[in-house]
Amino acid sequence: MMQDDMQSQDKAVAEELKGVPEDLLEKNAETADRGAEQLARLREELETAKQDVLYAKAETQNVRRRLEKDVADTRAYAATGFARDILSVSDNLSRALSAIPPELREDEKMKNLVSGIEATGREIDKVFAAHGISRIAAMGLPLDPNQHQAMIEVPSADAEPGTIVQELQAGYMIKDRLLRPAMVAVAKKPD
Repeated sequence: MMQDDMQSQDKAVAEELKGVPEDLLEKNAETADRGAEQLARLREELETAKQDVLYAKAETQNVRRRLEKDVADTRAYAATGFARDILSVSDNLSRALSAIPPELREDEKMKNLVSGIEATGREIDKVFAAHGISRIAAMGLPLDPNQHQAMIEVPSADAEPGTIVQELQAGYMIKDRLLRPAMVAVAKKPD
């Protein structure tokens, strides 16, 4: 059926071209060849443009994902600078509590002060936990350079070399990132 249509079209074209000089028909064939070349070139350009569009879409999607991750990280870690500053307040509060001798803790005049300082310390710990800030374990563990900073080596027959025997300053993480390394003393072989 389709072949019949094409044959009838060819006959119609041949009928229409009757009486057209041969030299004009040859030019028409050249024009048709040029048209076919142009069509092939345009198809190539179209394919290139399609590829460029696909690459641009993929790049846009990658940029969007990166931005979403950056926004999520910014939200999660926005308090990092503030948290580092508050750590010194927490350290000073802990030092104040540890500096109170036991006999003053039992003194009726000092009991309220001591319990107030302890309550403040608990509140800071609660706020830290609410914001994903956690203390790094140190005592008795092997030195982990990703979480601990060795400040001194202490000769010890009781602990394996490289084991943390004293915590000089507590270390903290904020979610999965290091906020401040724990400053520690590490055991070494006795001299």
